[in-house]
Amino acid sequence: QVQPVESGGGLVQAGGSLRLSCAASGRTFSFFALGWFRQAPGKEREFVSGISRSGTRTYYLDSVKGRFTISRDNVKNTMYLQMNTLQPEDTAVYYCAADFHDLGYDNQLTPDYWGQGTQVTVSS
Repeated sequence: QVQPVESGGGLVQAGGSLRLSCAASGRTFSFFALGWFRQAPGKEREFVSGISRSGTRTYYLDSVKGRFTISRDNVKNTMYLQMNTLQPEDTAVYYCAADFHDLGYDNQLTPDYWGQGTQVTVSS
């Protein structure tokens, strides 16, 4: 079992940056593909970005390509999401997720474990 814990959310003006972190307790993160999901008020949860176990394969939602960068440090058991040029439409609760199956060519994650979420609010 693994328990992801997010940090780094907050309030930022449009055009600003934030870096989210996801640390794990329990089993080592290297066993899992990892990803970030987000859910805005009144909207369904969407898959924002994912990274394979080794970190060699990544996925990004079209609307965040070129602005967000996902990375992981399997020694530190931590994953990151660097978010630049943030826009008000990025406002959401961001969730870290871990999938025991690796990120494949379908670029899908079916998480086995979820974090509690961290709020990101971008003001215009």
